[in-house]
Amino acid sequence: MKKNDFLFIIGVIILFLPFFMSEKVYDFYISFNHDHSLITSFIKFAILATLGEVIGLRIKIGKYYKSGFGIIPRMIVWGFLGITIKIAFVIFASGTPVFLESLGLTNAIEVMNAGFSMEKLLIAFSISATMNVIYAPVMMTFHKLTDMHIIETGGTLRGFFTPIKFKKLFVDLDWNIQWNFVFKKTIPFFWIPAHTITFLLPTDFQVLFAAVLGIALGTILAIADIMGDSKLKIEKA
Repeated sequence: MKKNDFLFIIGVIILFLPFFMSEKVYDFYISFNHDHSLITSFIKFAILATLGEVIGLRIKIGKYYKSGFGIIPRMIVWGFLGITIKIAFVIFASGTPVFLESLGLTNAIEVMNAGFSMEKLLIAFSISATMNVIYAPVMMTFHKLTDMHIIETGGTLRGFFTPIKFKKLFVDLDWNIQWNFVFKKTIPFFWIPAHTITFLLPTDFQVLFAAVLGIALGTILAIADIMGDSKLKIEKA
C-alpha cells in the first residue's frame, strides 16, 4: 500500500466517522434527509459516486487524480444523477407494488411497509428489476456521454458548460462494452441484486446505500474503460 492509499483511506474514515461517533450528527442527517431528500441525494451522490470514480482511476492508472479528470464537473453530473435516482426510487418503489397488485399479488403495498418476509423480498426484487431494466440503461448511457464530454473538454468547468455534442458522442461511444458488459453483465448480476437489498432498507437509508454503491460503480466503470482500452490496443496491433 502506497502513502497516497493510506491517506485516502484515512480521509474516507474521517468523512464517515462523525455519523458513527455523534448521535447529534446522525439525527441531523436523518431529519435533513427526510425534509430535503433531493438536496441530500445531490450531495450524497456528488461525494460518494465521485469517490467511486476516483477509486476507479486509481485502479486504472495507479493514481487518484490526473490532469483533465475533472472532479468538480463529475461531482455536478453525479449530483444531478443522484436527484434522478431519488425520483426513480420513489416512482418504482410506489408503482411496482401497485402493478403487482393488478396482477393478483394482493397487499403488496402493505407487505413492503411490514417486516422482512419472503414475499417482501420478491417485491423488492421486482422493484429493483423494473427500475434497472427501464431506468438504469438511460442513466448509465447519459453518465457515459457526460463523462466523454468532460474528458473532451479537458475536465474544466468552463468546458463542461459548453454545449454537449450528443450526436458525436453517441457515435463515438463504445457500444460493444456498453451493451455486452455494462448492460448485460452488471445490471443482472450486480445492480438488480444490490438494489433488491436497497429496497429492503428503510426509506431514509435507501438513497444513501445506493450512493455507497456508487463506489462499486467507479470500479465497474474502471474495468469497462480498461476493457475498452485493451480492445483498442488489439485493433491497432
